[in-house]
Amino acid sequence: MSTPIQVWNYRTLIGNLAQRDLKSRYKKSVLGWLWSLINPAVTLAIYTVVFGVFLRAEPPVAGNGTTSSFALFLFCALVAWNFFSGTINTLIGNFQAAGGLLTRTYFPPECPMIAGLMTTGLQALLETAILLVFMVIVGNASWTFLISLPVLVLLALFSYGLGLIVGLGNVRFRDVGYLVGIALQVVFYATPIVYPITIVPEGWQALLRVNPLTHFADGMRDAFYLHTMPTAVNWLMMGGSAVISLVVGWWVFSVNAPKVIEEL
Repeated sequence: MSTPIQVWNYRTLIGNLAQRDLKSRYKKSVLGWLWSLINPAVTLAIYTVVFGVFLRAEPPVAGNGTTSSFALFLFCALVAWNFFSGTINTLIGNFQAAGGLLTRTYFPPECPMIAGLMTTGLQALLETAILLVFMVIVGNASWTFLISLPVLVLLALFSYGLGLIVGLGNVRFRDVGYLVGIALQVVFYATPIVYPITIVPEGWQALLRVNPLTHFADGMRDAFYLHTMPTAVNWLMMGGSAVISLVVGWWVFSVNAPKVIEEL
């Protein structure tokens, strides 16, 4: 079972794996890293038109007291969702992809998974920076954007723990990849991202708040859009889900990964 100290000793390898992932992600692409901005921009535009224009979802008034923008309200939550889904989709294949290296030399199998988290984390930071720029442009910027940093850190831990489990399961059962794809679609609409939670009947609101991603989305909106502090319940759900996911995911992966390396 790998310990955090053992993994830390291979930090140079993790950095090299992350650099390799970043270089190969848009290799032979004309636009290169611009795709990391184009993809979320197109997604944002589609959801804004469908839910903000056609379905006329009404966002709350922003923290400056005047701005009411569904696109910005949506963008805040999409940053959190893109980080989560991107991490899960990356880690589900990273363990298997590292099989060639793992079977030739020893290093903690968590290393390629952490490298994958670093690449999606960089993407999340880029989207966060763009979100901040838009908030400055519309006059809705506040020091509360700093709250997004611990929110993203907790989201990284939550996503990483789940990613370890699905990445391990994908080696044993290829069905896991397909099931995770379906699950992500369900969870996306079970999280108030493209709609305010206030439009949901009260009985269903309680059910949606059991979903940890609801609180991560709220945390990003509090930080950037509403200029308020997340509630104690938000912090408890984010922190609790992050710790549980990381501890359980790390334990399951560390115990079982060495047993399945020969199957890679």
